[in-house]
Amino acid sequence: MGFRQGVLLVATCFLFGVLLACSTIDYRVLFETLTEETVQDGFQYYKTFYNAPLGIKALLHGLIGIGILAIITKVHRWDESAMFFDGGSLAAFVFATAMYITVTIPAIRTVVTPVEGVDTREDQIEALRVLSAGNTLIMVLLGGILALQGGQEWARRLEMRELAKIAAEEAKEKEAEKKEQ
Repeated sequence: MGFRQGVLLVATCFLFGVLLACSTIDYRVLFETLTEETVQDGFQYYKTFYNAPLGIKALLHGLIGIGILAIITKVHRWDESAMFFDGGSLAAFVFATAMYITVTIPAIRTVVTPVEGVDTREDQIEALRVLSAGNTLIMVLLGGILALQGGQEWARRLEMRELAKIAAEEAKEKEAEKKEQ
C-alpha cells in the first residue's frame, strides 16, 4: 500500500468513524418508533455537534479535502487500476461530499437554529429524519470507498503473485534450455 492510499484510508476511516458515532442517534430516528425522547436526544446531540469548537469543524472539513486530494493524486496515474478502483472511489467521495453539503448542512441548521416563523417543530423533526437518512447514505458511500480500496490492494497483490509465477516459470524454461545445450 502506498502513501496516497494510506492517506485516503485514514481520511475515509475518520469520516466513517464520525458518522458511526452519529449512527447511535440516526438508528433510533430512522428505525425505531419516533418518540419525544428520541427527538429531544437527536436535537441535543446535533446541537452539541453543531456548536463544536471551530477546530473540530476545521478538522472534519480538512479531512474531507485531504480525502478528495488523495483520490485525485491516485487517479492521476491513469492505469486500469486507477480507472476502475480509484475512479469509483472518486465518484463515491464526490457524491458523499455533495450529499454532506446539500443535505447534511441545511438539515442540521434547521434542527439546531430554525428560522423563526418559517420552520415549525414538524419541520425540525423532518429535518432530523433527513439528516439521519443522509448520514446513513454517506456511510454507505464511504464503506464503498473502503471496499474499492481493499479490492484494489487485493488485485495488486494477486497480480504481483501471478507475475512472480510467470517469472519463475520463464526462469525454469531458460534453465532447461541451457541444460539441453
